[in-house]
Amino acid sequence: MIDVMVVDDDALTLELHTTYVGRMAGFRVSAQCAGAHAALRGLVGPEPRPPVDLVLLDMTMPDGSGVDVLRTMRARGSTVDVIAVTSVRDAETVRATASLGVVQYLVKPFPFSVFRERLEEFRAGLDERAARTGGTTQAEIDALLGAGRRPPSPPTPKGLSAQTLESVSAALRTQGAISAAEAAEILGLSRVAARRYLEHLVSVGAAEKAPRYGRPGRPETEYRRTM
Repeated sequence: MIDVMVVDDDALTLELHTTYVGRMAGFRVSAQCAGAHAALRGLVGPEPRPPVDLVLLDMTMPDGSGVDVLRTMRARGSTVDVIAVTSVRDAETVRATASLGVVQYLVKPFPFSVFRERLEEFRAGLDERAARTGGTTQAEIDALLGAGRRPPSPPTPKGLSAQTLESVSAALRTQGAISAAEAAEILGLSRVAARRYLEHLVSVGAAEKAPRYGRPGRPETEYRRTM
């Protein structure tokens, strides 16, 4: 069973996300927190603390930001997994949460189907990590280390900003799957510019693209990270 802490200062949203978790087999809510201070007490405060495997963390709360919570818990040694759940879309916040190890970045509002997909992805990641525990052979160690190495980044093409490219990469990493229109909205770019950066990531093998169906009209192209 995966124990989840739900953190949000809005009572209706807190209950909605708690209900969403309750609809997921294998997940249960172990704590509800209506602010940053309550979340930190539950994560790194004095004992007793609730069991927590995953935090659904709001980014904007009256008594502190989600980024503040992340920084404090990491500084105090907490390695619990976090999914940012927020309406905040600015590139600075996306980059900050990515650097502090969030595993997903969910932009409010979203339907249960999106929520379910992200939690299932999280569970699959946990299963993969569990499969790697225990003793390993030299060949397995070499394989794991090799998988962790990244080739040198190719030079940024003319007309593209290295800083913006990193922001697009961070958004792609935290969103899981994203369209050019969504990237443009999150990062404050034009849709054409966002597509150029995403297509560059595809060209260097850092992302892949596929049609996204399920909406009226022509299918939209979505992009996913490959490494």
